[in-house]
Amino acid sequence: MSRLRLACGVLSLVLSGPLTAADLSSVSLVEKGALTYGVAGTFAPFEFQKDGKLSGFDIDMIGLLGKKLGAEAKPMNMEFKGLIVALQGGRVDLINSAMYINEQRAGQVDFVPYLKIGTLVVVQADNPAKITGRDDSLCGKTIAVTLGGIQESYARQDDKRCRDKGLAAINVMTLPTAQDSALTLRQGRADALFNSTPGVVELMEKVPGVYAVAGPEFEANTQIGMAVRKGDGAMKSAIEAALKEIVADGSYKKLIETWKFPASVALFD
Repeated sequence: MSRLRLACGVLSLVLSGPLTAADLSSVSLVEKGALTYGVAGTFAPFEFQKDGKLSGFDIDMIGLLGKKLGAEAKPMNMEFKGLIVALQGGRVDLINSAMYINEQRAGQVDFVPYLKIGTLVVVQADNPAKITGRDDSLCGKTIAVTLGGIQESYARQDDKRCRDKGLAAINVMTLPTAQDSALTLRQGRADALFNSTPGVVELMEKVPGVYAVAGPEFEANTQIGMAVRKGDGAMKSAIEAALKEIVADGSYKKLIETWKFPASVALFD
């Protein structure tokens, strides 16, 4: 069993055990009375700017966790690539930014997983490129993805698969945000985009009739988590306890429903 799977398994056992009160008394905080978190507010519907303020699932969730911990949730908005550096440098207490869990990141930080999400292939509503999903119909096409996101990794895997089969290469177009990818597809400069399932739900609701989903969801068990400094057991335990409390009181499930995420994203009953 990999170190990552073991860590996630241990978390599952922790969250299914007896309820213990969330507590920050043994945690060293950047600012007393505040839970300072790093976030890259460009990944709707998890974190994004709305009317000059941060909004999204993650923003609401850490607000709930902060209340359980008796601390004000205080965001530090920055580029995604700077989040782990800021955490390791002691500028933030944790990262709360829909961070996909992978082996490389798990070697740098400790994770508290809270959702599992998949990815969808999105095309224009009339699908002029005749893409049928994550299959050979992508070969020779242009796929828009967020730079540095897990969807970029998927697109590059698919490009290699196409080339290994002697088919036309995929042009992987990297863009700063998922919103940029959606605009690029809408303008016809890309044939498809890869985005998280919750992100696609929000996109379809925001601009109905413009986009369509091609094929089924893939990589549906990819976990995202909050990150704490490597070896910071006190902070990790405090966040786990607070997460356990919002699961127990039903606010975790309500938050998923409020943001219209599919029920399949829930890690906990």
